[in-house]
Amino acid sequence: MAESTSNENTAGERESPHSISIVQRGNLKTLEQTLRRQWRLGQNIVLCWSADERGLLVIFVPHYFLGNYCAGEEAATTEGRDNETFIRKLISGRRRKSRDELFRVSARLDISPTFIKLDTALTEDVNVLDAVEQLIRRYGLSYVESRAVLLLDIVEFSLHTPFEQASQLNSLSYSLNSAYNKLLAQGIEINFARTTTGDGYYIWNRDLGPVANRDLFYFMLLVVADNAVARAASKGHTVPVIRTAYHIGGHYELYQAEGVNPTVFSYIVGDVTIELARMVDLASPHQILIGDFHCESPSWKPVADAQGAERVAPMVATSTFVSSCNRGLSALQGTQLSGKSVNSLSCHLTESTDQGEKSAPRRFRIVDKHGLSRHAYNLQIGIELEGQSISLGLDESQLPCRAASASTAYVGKRQPGKAPSTEELFDDLASLLKKRNSKAMTED
Repeated sequence: MAESTSNENTAGERESPHSISIVQRGNLKTLEQTLRRQWRLGQNIVLCWSADERGLLVIFVPHYFLGNYCAGEEAATTEGRDNETFIRKLISGRRRKSRDELFRVSARLDISPTFIKLDTALTEDVNVLDAVEQLIRRYGLSYVESRAVLLLDIVEFSLHTPFEQASQLNSLSYSLNSAYNKLLAQGIEINFARTTTGDGYYIWNRDLGPVANRDLFYFMLLVVADNAVARAASKGHTVPVIRTAYHIGGHYELYQAEGVNPTVFSYIVGDVTIELARMVDLASPHQILIGDFHCESPSWKPVADAQGAERVAPMVATSTFVSSCNRGLSALQGTQLSGKSVNSLSCHLTESTDQGEKSAPRRFRIVDKHGLSRHAYNLQIGIELEGQSISLGLDESQLPCRAASASTAYVGKRQPGKAPSTEELFDDLASLLKKRNSKAMTED
């Protein structure tokens, strides 16, 4: 589970308080006090809300309700899957519903809405509605279907002294802030959140969409570059050796209780964080892994058709996403790195070197300790500074190859035409079980 912190506030918090009238601020204060009482230290969560001429209608459920509603004996049935899809859609995006929609949700969940009385009706002002949405999220649970998340892991962190560990975390934290400032100087503002994993950081962009995913990718490149430059200039173990993973996927977002209030920072947990943890667990020092995903094209520019309807952005695979990001790296030219200006910056996925085959990125299969597998790609970065070239990530010679077939493991030990002995059969079985249960990364 990842808890967010950031050098930037959320979008709602960046708004000037003077843009909300005193009357509406009073409404927001009353709303938060009532939500806190109904929340009961995390016993209940908010699902959605609807405006009422005298206040708000809100649907509260016990924290265990959603798990029971989506799981149990119905989990593997069509109805169980429909329930989970319904809940994910309900807690995705904006939580405001029309009055009719809210009562349909209430009827399906068999939960009566709670009425919260306000002194005056809420206005339709954007700042007020955004503030209400932020409050509802703090006392609820959200689902994000697609978001880029980055994991930076310090190699052999536990083998260093406590002082070195503190220095390494501080150094990596500085690289994050430095990358943020470098992007900001190029006109790219990333609203990033981060959490310490103990020996590294999860980082994500609070903003959503293809541009936000691309900006986090640029952010990753600058963090890795800043870390490499700092490590080259350091002595001892004060600057960490890192391994990096980037992936796009779904996750839940929540605010845990801290004392009698929910925290002001969110936590994320879900498929994307699990995949990142499994990927980086088998990554080598200095390696940069990119997950196998499909997402909206970062180069897509919204256009309308003849009827004026906005067309949906096309979905692209990992290789296309990286190529598109690479084409946009000219925007980072002139960035300062170690006091030198970046003349050019490029990145690419390591390609297959097999003769006679069409050029394609080398895809790697990562098997975790549970025997579950996923795919990833190796990223290489090239930076041209004033009179200096820097290569980051692992090159072709440092990557694992295809695994040998298990069925041929004992061919050389057996005489042709002779049936395997009992000992050889047990050895074969043990070898297969070991291959199935052991963690490994091999070329797919």
